[in-house]
Amino acid sequence: MNAQEIVQFLDDYLNIHTIEDESNNGLQVESPEEIEKIGFSVDACIDVFRRAHTEGCQLIVVHHGLIWGGIKYMRGDVYKRVKFLMNSNIGLYACHLPLDIHKKVGNNTQMAHLLGLNITGEFGPYKNINLGLLCQADLPLNELTSKIQKTLGDYTLFQFGGDHCKKVGIVTGSGTVALKSAVEQGCDTFITGEPKHASYHTAKENNLNVIFAGHYRTETLGIKALMEKVKEQFAIDTVFIDVPTGL
Repeated sequence: MNAQEIVQFLDDYLNIHTIEDESNNGLQVESPEEIEKIGFSVDACIDVFRRAHTEGCQLIVVHHGLIWGGIKYMRGDVYKRVKFLMNSNIGLYACHLPLDIHKKVGNNTQMAHLLGLNITGEFGPYKNINLGLLCQADLPLNELTSKIQKTLGDYTLFQFGGDHCKKVGIVTGSGTVALKSAVEQGCDTFITGEPKHASYHTAKENNLNVIFAGHYRTETLGIKALMEKVKEQFAIDTVFIDVPTGL
C-alpha cells in the first residue's frame, strides 16, 4: 500500500490541519514508499519501536509523538529514537488532540461508548477546540466505577459528590485542565486519566466526583479504534503494540 495514500487519509480523517495543538501532528519521521504493516501504539518510545521492528512494521501511528512545538535539538533520547526509526526504515505518524476529540474514533467518544453514556455536548475550551464531552447518565456512582474496573482496570476515585451520576464530563489522558469547566457545566462526575495535585481541592470545594482511570489506559481506546478504521479502509495488516506505563 502506498504510504502517501495512508498519510493523506489520516491527515484528512483526523482533521490535523484544523486543530491547534502543541504536538506536531502528522508524519513526523519519513516512511518507506510502500507499507505492508502498520503498528499502532500510545507512545513514541524505544520499546514501541523495537516491537514494531520485530513485528515487521514500516509505519507506526502513535497518540504521543516525538515532536512537540518544533525540534530544538537532536541528541539524547530524541536522537536515539529517531536513529532507531531511520536505521530500521520505519516511519512515525503522530495524532494527539485530533485523536482525543474525534467524533467517531476519538478517545473521549470511545470512552463514552465503552461506559454506555449518551453524549450530549462538549466542554473544556482550549484554543480553537473543546477538550471534553458532556454525557447524560442515570446510574449509581458505584455502577459507573464498576464498569471502569471491568473494562479498563484499577482507578482512583475522589468522591466529593453524590452517589448517583446524572451528568458526566469526559477528558481522557491528562484532563484536569478542564476540571473547572466541568463544574461550570454542572457535571456531578468527571472522568479523566491521571490526577494532578491541585485537582483534589478543586473537586472537593465543588462537590465533584472525579474518577482517574489511567492516562495510558484511557488513551488506548482511540488508537485502537483508529487502527480498526485504517484496517477497514485499506485492508492492510495492523498490530496494536501495548507498552503500558501503569500511569
